[in-house]
Amino acid sequence: MSAVDPTPEQLTLDGVPAPRVRRRPRAVGVTVAEELPVARVCIDLSPAHLDRAFEYLVPAAMADDARPGTRVKVRFGGQDVDGWVLERVEEADHDGPLVPLRRVVSGEQVLTPAVARLARAVADRWAGTLADVLRLAVPPRHARVEAEPVGEPAPVPPPDPAATAWADHRGGPAFLQHVTAGGAPRAVWTALPGGPGQRWPDAIAQAVAACVLGGRGALVVAPDARDVERVLAALEAAGVPRWVPGQRGGVVRLTADDGPAPRYRAFLAVSRGLADVVVGTRAAAFAPVRDLGLVVCWDDGDALHAEPRAPYPHVRDVLALRSDLESAALLLGGHGRTVEAQAWVATGWAHDVSADRPRLRARTPRVQALTSSELAREGPAAAARLPTPAWRTIRDRLADGPVLVQTPRAGYVPAVACGRCRAAARCPACHGPLGLARADGSPTCGWCGRMATDWRCDECGAATLRSVRVGSERTAEELGRAFPSVPVVVSGARAAAGVVAEIKDRPALVVATPGAEPVAPSGYAAAVLLDAAVATAGSALGLLPEALRRWLAAAALVRPSRDGGVVLLVGDAEPRVTQALVRWDPVALAQRELDERAELGLPPAVRMASVTGTRDAVEAVVRRVSAPGLDVLGPVPVPGAERGAFEPDVRALLRVPRVAGGALATSLGASVAVRSAKREGGTARVQLDPADLA
Repeated sequence: MSAVDPTPEQLTLDGVPAPRVRRRPRAVGVTVAEELPVARVCIDLSPAHLDRAFEYLVPAAMADDARPGTRVKVRFGGQDVDGWVLERVEEADHDGPLVPLRRVVSGEQVLTPAVARLARAVADRWAGTLADVLRLAVPPRHARVEAEPVGEPAPVPPPDPAATAWADHRGGPAFLQHVTAGGAPRAVWTALPGGPGQRWPDAIAQAVAACVLGGRGALVVAPDARDVERVLAALEAAGVPRWVPGQRGGVVRLTADDGPAPRYRAFLAVSRGLADVVVGTRAAAFAPVRDLGLVVCWDDGDALHAEPRAPYPHVRDVLALRSDLESAALLLGGHGRTVEAQAWVATGWAHDVSADRPRLRARTPRVQALTSSELAREGPAAAARLPTPAWRTIRDRLADGPVLVQTPRAGYVPAVACGRCRAAARCPACHGPLGLARADGSPTCGWCGRMATDWRCDECGAATLRSVRVGSERTAEELGRAFPSVPVVVSGARAAAGVVAEIKDRPALVVATPGAEPVAPSGYAAAVLLDAAVATAGSALGLLPEALRRWLAAAALVRPSRDGGVVLLVGDAEPRVTQALVRWDPVALAQRELDERAELGLPPAVRMASVTGTRDAVEAVVRRVSAPGLDVLGPVPVPGAERGAFEPDVRALLRVPRVAGGALATSLGASVAVRSAKREGGTARVQLDPADLA
């Protein structure tokens, strides 16, 4: 519904638009298009009460260019704003004159009907707005790229896939057969470690090749650019080449790190139907793949799959929605198993694809837990961060190849304490935690960055420091002293060399933080997972499956036990996680977590939302929400909030049975729309399915 200057008063107080009357549009001094003269436009504005289509006249001069899916400029609230044409219709719903479109920014149809439906479904599920989702789905325009000639592309021959990587998975070959035949099966896949041709990128590539062979397109979403490159290399080996201009078919890489022009070029290749396959990071979940037959999410437990911008969707659930809307097959894979994925299997919505125990033992390394009880015979040496059995394993296995050492913390010494009384060392300026960036450096504050050159303990006055937490840089330094003839490689986002993608098959010590482990072509000879107790310390929801996911990702890079591969877990971690790693059984841990959450009324057994902000705003939003079985918890101060001159932010949790999740999202969205229309004060951040529950 649109007028010359639309206002919030066009909404009723409960957020429901007023009744509409269909009428022929009236011109306002312009020649109107003869056919479908009304354009329904989604304007690119964030206020929730504007989350609806507004109607504008299509001038005759723009009739050919203002097609559904194109970008336009419209007049709204006294200014020109961006928008997308959602559809063209013959008659208007608005009772009154309509203003014309200002101009068509580009005749390129960047918003396909399938992606528009998906964006609307995502906005509804997460109580967001369509405009917010479209900002995630459609990359910014690059005019020079749009003007590049297309020509008459030459076709690419279909691939000839082999399912060798799926042979050891129960249900794997059957899944590929259904995909090739045009079916839409849904599978949760626990990947096995393996050598060349059997690693997880090879399995994904073979599934994609089977889909392309069946005449449909495919979409793969991985957590980071390093994983994207591994999948692209595997696809080329499977007969799916990279798309190049002048070609019809192949695969494109779609990541924000590529820059505006390459990203938009890849996006246009997909939207124009020139590329069949997309491999990318989080935003690629909305890529406009034609005739989509398969969507793949690798390592859905990685935090990079959670969108940090409103409405905060998760790639796993976006692809699940897309699978339903477009009747595409869904493959959710990882070395671990998230509780959310296990819930799909437990309800029968998706099928489990994993290996049986004999094949699992043949493909995995030998895992040993070095807990305090296991090391009791070592005496005082059992308290060492790297006990004698770990040193011995590193020394012995270095003769056969590289050894991986995973440490949960980056940096040199991230946290220090007083050397005399062991009180935590704090910054004199802001009271933040102090740490050391290098051995000969001064302690530096982790909050304000100031160097405390003349630090003294507030408790006892001592000036000496001791390490509380040891990072990857300090670990590499200690290992370098112990093995002076062996090169030491440090991999991590904060390391000098950054994240190392691959190392050579020769003796080396690789110290990496979780997620930054390089790949060894023939596998690591051994892996040592340090500080196990740190990984399972805390009360965050999903802490235990996350720790196991990180350990399994590192352990999967090690050679199988028949080739001497061994993994050592050092420290007293939570016993259930330790046993799950030793048995290599992430499914059992995920199922146990799911059962416990069902008893406690926690996600994913229930649907939950958080409303965070100032107390008055949070209470106002929550007061207007209603849903079957609604249970409101709080509001209470946000955990860890600092108290200053003003009251800290508060958080309220809204919980409903799973079947009432849609009603909760709808009611929350309506409440936020009323808040926006009334211009209520304060701040309120609404998030469905929050991941930071603690």
